[in-house]
Amino acid sequence: MSYTTINKCVHDPSFVARVDSCIAQEQRTREEKTFPDNISYSMRWAVATATDVEAAYASALAAENPDPGGDESVITDGMILSVVQNSWDVIVEPPPT
Repeated sequence: MSYTTINKCVHDPSFVARVDSCIAQEQRTREEKTFPDNISYSMRWAVATATDVEAAYASALAAENPDPGGDESVITDGMILSVVQNSWDVIVEPPPT
């Protein structure tokens, strides 16, 4: 794991657009039809720090892929969806304190 790789991924415009698209589609299946403004920021960090996503992004950088965040053969939609679904309740509706 590399913090540099994670940071590059989180700030990759293509990656951000894909995570946002996943959030928008996923929220349509939820009771709440809107989501907090900060969910995109929090969710992209959750996805980028997933072990498989970080490893795939690092590998693509090493291979000099020009668009690792937008390349669906690097980070699949399924990889993004899995993290978004597994993180949704924690990020969107954190447990009461």
